[in-house]
Amino acid sequence: MKPVIIALDFENEQQAFAFLSKLDMPEKPYVKVGMELFYSAGPAFVRELKAQGFKIFLDVKMYDIPNTVEHAAYQIGQLGVDIVTVHAAGGARMIAGAKKGLLAGAKAAGFAQPTLLAITQLTSFSEAEMQVTQLVSVSMTTSVLYLAKLAQAAGADGVIASAYEARKIHEATSPDFLVITPGIRLTGDDAGDQSRIMTPAQAALETADGIVVGRSITKATDVHVAYKRVLTEFNGEK
Repeated sequence: MKPVIIALDFENEQQAFAFLSKLDMPEKPYVKVGMELFYSAGPAFVRELKAQGFKIFLDVKMYDIPNTVEHAAYQIGQLGVDIVTVHAAGGARMIAGAKKGLLAGAKAAGFAQPTLLAITQLTSFSEAEMQVTQLVSVSMTTSVLYLAKLAQAAGADGVIASAYEARKIHEATSPDFLVITPGIRLTGDDAGDQSRIMTPAQAALETADGIVVGRSITKATDVHVAYKRVLTEFNGEK
């Protein structure tokens, strides 16, 4: 079953744990700890999630000189997280440094090798905004495919990209190169700050290997029902 990763977009660990208590599931799902929550709660929160059996996607979007990223990734590798992100725009040497640091940190702490995903273009970006901001004239798809191929060559295990590009990324790289897609909303939900969104079912049709879902689950009246609905839509279960 392909994963549905729940984005814990909360201000602090108390709010996050209050939400997680509502899920009431025997098998712990994937959860995403982004920058806001990580900066608030820190590594101790990640270790507690790990101890409780959650699979952890630490979305810190590393981006710095290669040596700094390698050393930061070593520290992250020791936390036992399952997925970590780095910006593809940082270049091949930086991505390779992140991979090296993660592997060394995880090995030193006795954990399995984490999956390294590279951010291509943020799903909050429209094509026009990307072109103006980055001073480029290429299309969104061209940029994403270029960054995906660069990331794969540098040792990343996959990318974070909109579901709109998932199929083309698989064609440009390989079927086993992961494409995890944010910007997922259930039908009828507000788009919020996302420009390129899809439903879970649409993302599945576009060959996404996993999806990241926040508000459609975390803001639902019944979060357990909402999570099961997303899981069912994405994996095509009856």
